[in-house]
Amino acid sequence: MIWQLAHGRSLDLSSVAVVMGIVNVTPDSFTDGGSFLDPEHAAEHADRMLDEGATIIDVGGESTRPGAAPVPADEELRRVVPAVEAILARRPECLISVDTSKAAVARAALGRGAVVVNDVTALRADPAMAETVAELGAGVVLMHMQGEPRTMQTDPVYRDVVAEVREFFDERLAATRVAGISDRCVAFDPGIGFGKTVAHNLALLRGFPALESAGRPLVLGVSRKSFLARISGAETLAERLGPTVAMTGFLRERGARVLRVHEVRPNFLALRPVEALLDA
Repeated sequence: MIWQLAHGRSLDLSSVAVVMGIVNVTPDSFTDGGSFLDPEHAAEHADRMLDEGATIIDVGGESTRPGAAPVPADEELRRVVPAVEAILARRPECLISVDTSKAAVARAALGRGAVVVNDVTALRADPAMAETVAELGAGVVLMHMQGEPRTMQTDPVYRDVVAEVREFFDERLAATRVAGISDRCVAFDPGIGFGKTVAHNLALLRGFPALESAGRPLVLGVSRKSFLARISGAETLAERLGPTVAMTGFLRERGARVLRVHEVRPNFLALRPVEALLDA
């Protein structure tokens, strides 16, 4: 399972999973808003994550938490581009993903050395995004979301959430082919917490193997999310680490290949014994 990325980079995810460390360069993200707005602080944080075992650093300049307001492209560019440049100045080998649904931001970040576009709208928000990804040969994460961040948690409804998300992946893969994006560049994310109730999230996690489309990697982000508190009784953000690590181990066994997390080291360590068991 090769995931082809921009600038001639790639990841072989056939037998190992990787950790994607989150660097939010935003003032309003749900757990660390404002902490890494300064590009040097973002670069220092990315540096630590890479030392702790992260393979990819996901840089985002627009919060997509429930109820979040959209950010203009020029402001998102002002946040993201200096952070990408600062991270690569320190660690030129770093694989950077840019978490954006705007083609202008994706193009600028890829032009500075980013290799993946992580689009929560699965290339649907900006008509120029698919062309940008195809032209620059970027890796792309296509996420499922019902609604938009401002409204997605109002009243999400599904007939069969696993079947509908899988159908969405198949439809989006067909659209990327039409746009000239190679299958080898595509990965999918079921969008846990993006237009889903706790029951929907659990159904998707339980049915995770059924989400695989065309043998492409599955990306998963459950780190610190509120449904973990609901099912575990965790009372603080810090207490959500244990449930996050438990999900990392479980979902690696179920087929996840990229785990998107805030705390790298404990999640990185959780992957190794699971993979040893799978290989035994």
